[in-house]
Amino acid sequence: MQTAYMEENMNTKTASGGILVVDDEVTIREVVRRYLERDGFSVREAADGYEVLDQIEEREPELIVLDLMLPGIDGLTLCRQIRQKHRIPIIMLTAKGEAVDRIRGLDLGADDYVVKPFNPQELVSRVNAVLRRVQEPAFPEGDPIEFEGLKIDPAARMLYVDGKGVAVTAKEFDLLWLFTSHPGRVFTREQLLDKVWGEGYYGDPSTVTVHIRRLREKIEKDASTPKYLVTVWGVGYKFEG
Repeated sequence: MQTAYMEENMNTKTASGGILVVDDEVTIREVVRRYLERDGFSVREAADGYEVLDQIEEREPELIVLDLMLPGIDGLTLCRQIRQKHRIPIIMLTAKGEAVDRIRGLDLGADDYVVKPFNPQELVSRVNAVLRRVQEPAFPEGDPIEFEGLKIDPAARMLYVDGKGVAVTAKEFDLLWLFTSHPGRVFTREQLLDKVWGEGYYGDPSTVTVHIRRLREKIEKDASTPKYLVTVWGVGYKFEG
């Protein structure tokens, strides 16, 4: 029975690119690999940033577990380089005292983070949660929404500003779609996490703050004095149509 379960689980979860685990500590890679494979994932490993870039070009992974402290190319630089060409989900591994780096990583497009030392089973849960969010977009249908200078097309998952396409990540689009679908409604950070990232998301509200800032830089003429994405002090955010 156990063998049959594992075969079924492998068929369900193993994608062609697998999960790429990036850490210069072989012990951490081995532990993460063991827990991910036990949960039905195929796993590849890399010890430095150059190896990651080579592996991505050879075969794009389904998700990357990325340590920030890497030899050669550090994790933040690597995250930025990956985001310039790919939309591969990224979960960062950070040390306990690297709060600033975690925020920078989210700002560069990472999807989640896990603080070392971590429970390997928690990491597996986060991998599953991130993949669910990527594979099941929060807002896949609906007619385009237009405001002065803005057009949000859910079918193409595209944002247009003054008629020009603007690149946005999956979460940025979902967040903007939620706001523009409910103009004038105030959302708390916790509500946004639940609705856009999902109830299984383990991150903190600073994730929302980072994504709001990135969206303002893309849709506002002056991000420091936003016209559309407005802060409601002490509560959260709303979209002014």
